[in-house]
Amino acid sequence: MENSSFISQNRDEQVCFCGQILATRTSWTENNPNRRFRGCRFYGRPDACDYFSWVDPPPHPRYKNIINGLLRKANNNRNVEMRRLLKLHQIVIEVFMIGAIIVHYVF
Repeated sequence: MENSSFISQNRDEQVCFCGQILATRTSWTENNPNRRFRGCRFYGRPDACDYFSWVDPPPHPRYKNIINGLLRKANNNRNVEMRRLLKLHQIVIEVFMIGAIIVHYVF
């Protein structure tokens, strides 16, 4: 089967082999960061076809390095923020538990 979509006669949208309007998504893999592609909107389901095509050309290696570096940095910052929030939640829970114990023994 040829891997190309066709234009619907009723609409100007491209459709996949199973007749669904193509979904345009963005890849965030290390090899294709921020690269758009089109595919069956039901990809991964048993009744979906495996239509797939790139919208954007392959990224330049320098671009890949920059984007992947920024993504790693953002992920590290997010992890630091998550650890800070978890510590704050832990403190709130501990204060609540101490308050509950005090209320239990005082009243």
